[in-house]
Amino acid sequence: MINIRLEAYKVIQKVLLKNTFSGQLLFQTSKKIKKTGQKPELLYMLVKGVIKMQANLDFIASQFTESKKYSTTNKKIKILIYLGLFQLIYCDSISEYAAVNETVALAKKLYGDKIGKFVNAILREYLRSDKIEYPAEISQRLAFQFSFPKEIIDSWLEYWTAEEVENLCSYFNEVPKLHMRINTLATEKQKIIEYFRRRDLDLFETKASDNILITTHGQGILNDVAFSEGYYSVQDASAAMVVELLQPEQDESILDLFAGPGGKVTYIAELMKNTGEIIAVDKFPRKTKRIKQAAERLKISNMKIITEDAFKYGPLAPAFDKVLLDVPCTGSGVFQKKAELRWQLNQDLNELLKIQENALKLGASFVKDGGYLVYSTCSLNKKENEQQVENFLLRHKNFKLVSASDFIPAEYVENGFLKTIPFKHRMDGAFAAKMKKMEK
Repeated sequence: MINIRLEAYKVIQKVLLKNTFSGQLLFQTSKKIKKTGQKPELLYMLVKGVIKMQANLDFIASQFTESKKYSTTNKKIKILIYLGLFQLIYCDSISEYAAVNETVALAKKLYGDKIGKFVNAILREYLRSDKIEYPAEISQRLAFQFSFPKEIIDSWLEYWTAEEVENLCSYFNEVPKLHMRINTLATEKQKIIEYFRRRDLDLFETKASDNILITTHGQGILNDVAFSEGYYSVQDASAAMVVELLQPEQDESILDLFAGPGGKVTYIAELMKNTGEIIAVDKFPRKTKRIKQAAERLKISNMKIITEDAFKYGPLAPAFDKVLLDVPCTGSGVFQKKAELRWQLNQDLNELLKIQENALKLGASFVKDGGYLVYSTCSLNKKENEQQVENFLLRHKNFKLVSASDFIPAEYVENGFLKTIPFKHRMDGAFAAKMKKMEK
């Protein structure tokens, strides 16, 4: 038998101490756990939860020991304390006894009795405590209580009220629901609903997209043979609407310049009913490999996949009916699903903005007269979204904004742009603008 808490601890350490992503680590560790006949759900819950809530867990832990001693405590020990506190605070299915004893046993095994007693003392003090008092200042309170860097909270307070930002933080800390996209090349929505209803798995429709269903039974859906046989894919409704804004049609030529990992470009192929031609470009081999695997699983045959830096792809020629630019961004709209992203503030925003600006210029050069360009991000930052598009339109007078309300439900449209707000729409944050190249 594998000690799942120990495996979770190892993954959390790598993510928080080495600034890595948890996805591949979780995949590899869960495979090892499944081989023993155990289930990996606890692993995912602990890893994702502790990574998300580390600032809150750190604040709480600091209340129950001498401040100087805690400030000099090794981060590896703090992560053990986070692991114990997370189980006590957020895991109703785990008893207080198990949460404390298993964490203390792990501490003693890894670092000896002295550290075990230190961890035990903090967890026991928490159990004896009353309400945790957070700072009164609003951005500090939200940063500690909901576990976000204060810089992010401050940036959101420029856009929304304190109550709205609290709702946003709360949404990001929820366990994500699974959004699945029906492969219309292979089946129909009602058939999938009935298929899983017979297996006691409920799926819910959304008015955001006719081809998206939502469920809380993520593992059951992903482990079903219907997924491996290509009847559906995992895709958030916000991402699906970006493709629906593009409005792919049969026999068109479409270019996706930042296509990995392939969710949007495979949906384009499905809507085109395997006709016409799609060029999917991405510079990362691991991403183009995933696109290829998804295309094979979904039985897509109208796509050419190219592993190349988008900025080197050519020849430059206005040859495509439509071009999609799902550009690199800060990713602040997907904090619910990507637990560690909120802590990785080493991104150079100015460098990203320059990449986005250059991507718009590049993408525009591939659009036919009368064709369309769609620019999208999964960011909530207006500098990456509205301001980029407005600056592009000022420099490119031959492109005009097309209102998104002509293609997607009006409640997801703001000032002509597709714009989803997580706390309002209960999905990832996304932005997209559709622009038409005017004929000469």
